[in-house]
Amino acid sequence: MDERFLVALPRAAYTVPVLRNFLKSTLQVHGVCPDCRRDILVAASEACANVVDHGEPAPDYQVSVRIERTFCTLRITHNGRRFTPVAVPVRPAVESESGRGVFLMHCLMDEVDFAVEPDGRTTVLLSKRLCLLPSAGRSLAATAAG
Repeated sequence: MDERFLVALPRAAYTVPVLRNFLKSTLQVHGVCPDCRRDILVAASEACANVVDHGEPAPDYQVSVRIERTFCTLRITHNGRRFTPVAVPVRPAVESESGRGVFLMHCLMDEVDFAVEPDGRTTVLLSKRLCLLPSAGRSLAATAAG
């Protein structure tokens, strides 16, 4: 199994659930277990929502997804306002009404990294080791053989 896709989306709130539903369907088809699927979907939604909320003046953003046999890797990229990861508290205050997205990404994913290029492009890398349903290996092998 090696699935890749890249999608460019307008920086608008409606695109977060659109991407989430597409990613959910793709992970289900590949037999990713529900808990692992949930973690990936929440982290991806948080990263995309951050771009929508804080990525001005970028008109759009890109999401690159690679699903391999044992890993799912997402890259969410935009050319908006620069993001400074060290400026985000490691653990948000309980009374805080925002600032939980990066914290959740770190809690749910195996790897979270932020890259800020000199040209202003910001990329969030999210990576998760996949837990597959027991029947997924057999059905994927049958699909590849057929």
